Amino acid sequence: MKFRNITKQVTLSFILISVACKTDQKDAVPSAEEIQKESTKVNAFFQKQFQQSLDLHPMYQTYLGVKKDADKWDDMSDAFLDKELVLTKKALEWINDSVNTKALDKSTKLSYDLFKQGLENTIADDKYRMYTYPVNQMHGAQAEIPAFLINMHQISDKTDAENYISRLKGIKPMFEQLSENLKKRQEAGIMIPKFVFAKVIEDSRNLIKGQPFETSNKKSTLLNDFESKISKLEISEDEKNQLIDSAKKALKDDVFVGYTTLITTLEEQEKLASTDDGAWKFPNGEAFYNNALQRTTTTNLTADEIHKIGLAEVERIHGEMKEIMKKVDFKGTLQEFFQFMKTDKQFYFAATEEGRKEYMDKATDIINTMKGRLDELFITKPKADLQVKAVEAFREKSAGKAFYQQPALDGSRPGTYYANMYDMASMPSYQMEALAYHEGIPGHHMQIAIAQELKEVPMFRKFGRYTAYVEGWGLYSEFIPKEMGFYSDPYSDFGRLAMELWRACRLVVDTGIHAKKWTREEGIKYYTDNTPNAEADAIKMVERHIVMPSQATAYKIGMIKIIELREKAKKALGEKFDIRKFHDVVLTNGPLPLDVLENLVDEYIASVS
Repeated sequence: MKFRNITKQVTLSFILISVACKTDQKDAVPSAEEIQKESTKVNAFFQKQFQQSLDLHPMYQTYLGVKKDADKWDDMSDAFLDKELVLTKKALEWINDSVNTKALDKSTKLSYDLFKQGLENTIADDKYRMYTYPVNQMHGAQAEIPAFLINMHQISDKTDAENYISRLKGIKPMFEQLSENLKKRQEAGIMIPKFVFAKVIEDSRNLIKGQPFETSNKKSTLLNDFESKISKLEISEDEKNQLIDSAKKALKDDVFVGYTTLITTLEEQEKLASTDDGAWKFPNGEAFYNNALQRTTTTNLTADEIHKIGLAEVERIHGEMKEIMKKVDFKGTLQEFFQFMKTDKQFYFAATEEGRKEYMDKATDIINTMKGRLDELFITKPKADLQVKAVEAFREKSAGKAFYQQPALDGSRPGTYYANMYDMASMPSYQMEALAYHEGIPGHHMQIAIAQELKEVPMFRKFGRYTAYVEGWGLYSEFIPKEMGFYSDPYSDFGRLAMELWRACRLVVDTGIHAKKWTREEGIKYYTDNTPNAEADAIKMVERHIVMPSQATAYKIGMIKIIELREKAKKALGEKFDIRKFHDVVLTNGPLPLDVLENLVDEYIASVS
């Protein structure tokens, strides 16, 4: 279940709003009135299509804080995907035949180009619709469905509670559909890698432990969430008890059956799974991976080119790390320094409640300190606040070490920087700053929250997800504080470099696994040989590469491009360069492909010089 691929969602499920005559595309210069009229027409189309897509995706409605179909789940059937594809093709037909592109204002023309490209990519990529693992250790439905109920489905009144119960009941048919999707992938030659099964089966079993599934003093994850939310409602105790009884029944009759069905399917497939990990094992796997790289990086870089960029960046960062070794007067090799950083207790919090609290308190302080310095970097700042939370216990074992959750569109939920407290050996103190800057501010929160709050762009641009842009900004945001005087501790600066090194290694390992047929073990060894990270980090990252081909290449490719564009602007503008205005160009147009971002920076340079 994916909630990050918003660009695809919002360009699907279109219904034609009218049958229009083909617009005359002569060379005559349109009048201001004609530009306003055509731009208004096209923006109305964008808004209607966004709303119609939203109407067909109940989970995305909840994600945005819209309580419309809050008792339903998304349809995951092939029939629904077929329907979306037909509507997408109709929308592209309208875009091609009914718009005079010469009569669009600048902002609307950019929207038109992005929207059309999204439609074309969606249609072209449909042949790969089964080239995903809907159940996996990173973003699998087995964990994201309960996480969705806990984090997204708010209960502020009795109706919300009844909708929650309806969604509990809907897990049974949804997971039956999910099991059918897994079997269809198996028939098509696309099977989940061997190592994934134990993780997702464990996740699934964890969700059906405790009350009301078994006699226990401990409540199950979902029952505990529901009762906690119900306890805050201003309704009678009888009403609360009735709701809780209904929830318990749905958990036993529907949730239990749904998860049991999924577990049975997974156990059967596990017996047949192989240890081949790369996308090369798929039918037409090479073509799929090359396409995935293009979509992820929004460039035409080949797997081999990306691999070589990664190797060069690893070498450069190793050189900078050796300079830090000199600063702290460490005698030994870089690998020995890595071992020191991995094992010295001064860099690690205790794996206790007190240690976890100390980490969370310091992470919160880092975020709050940066909040007070934002005026130095930004003209435009988000209205939505940012909170810091620990990853919930039920999913912390399989979740990433840190991630960001965007705020609700209506302001009812702030942005959230999640830190994973499960394995404290994977959360060294020297990486705290860079991690918080990337996931929180000035990273994902600034980019995503600002985009959501833009006034003059259509909704699909506010919620677009060009991975190289989004993650490139996140990694660039680890670097910005260095220029502001942060990372004053050399070990913390080493942590920043270690984070960048990690992303450089991703270029090498992702392409290694999916294009060069590296094994899982070879990928793990490359990380442990070349980074100071714990082996547990390396294992998780390689397993992430395997189930999300190309995704991890976006970070470094995006960062390289943003820095390249910034240096281009600084060189061209000299003393006229203002980093706040540069960041406005990057952030106030919503997410963009890297080539489009470059065009906007070029326009900014021309307008200032």
